[in-house]
Amino acid sequence: MKEELLKFNEEFVNKECYKPYMTSKYPDKKIAIVTCMDTRLVELLPAALGIKNGDVKMIKNAGGMIDNPWDSTMRSLLVGVYELGVEEIMIIGHTECGVQCMSATEMLHLMKERGITDGTIDMVGRCGIDLEKWLTGFSDTAQAVKDTVELVSRHPLLPAGIEVTGYIMDSVTGKIEAV
Repeated sequence: MKEELLKFNEEFVNKECYKPYMTSKYPDKKIAIVTCMDTRLVELLPAALGIKNGDVKMIKNAGGMIDNPWDSTMRSLLVGVYELGVEEIMIIGHTECGVQCMSATEMLHLMKERGITDGTIDMVGRCGIDLEKWLTGFSDTAQAVKDTVELVSRHPLLPAGIEVTGYIMDSVTGKIEAV
């Protein structure tokens, strides 16, 4: 499958199809959006918000949430603010998220089925990583969005004046509602 993607890419570049997407690294709308990596949102979210290439910084992860103030998503937001001119942050969860009710027990079982040994899992624990907590999803999307908004807005390195707001998007219709 990746060969098909790479072949398409070669043709895309050779035909200069990239030209309509050319923009700077600075977001025109000065907004960063943290959202889920769900495949349903790839085109639906930008379409539902009327954003195009160059408008926003889009940061995606599993669940679209931040539960550690020192993770890479929070670092990306700080880079957006200090280096790229971001002035507003939107946290956008969505309905029927796969991370909702994700089970650490099930994830660890799937890891073992794919060859990850108990020794490796034990070693990760000895390094201070609580896999039960790290691999557990959230049970309430609205609360997860609220918790992320609070974590980001209270981050000690986020300057005053950066507005942080939370939303849930219907992953079928694209309707976005504030939480």
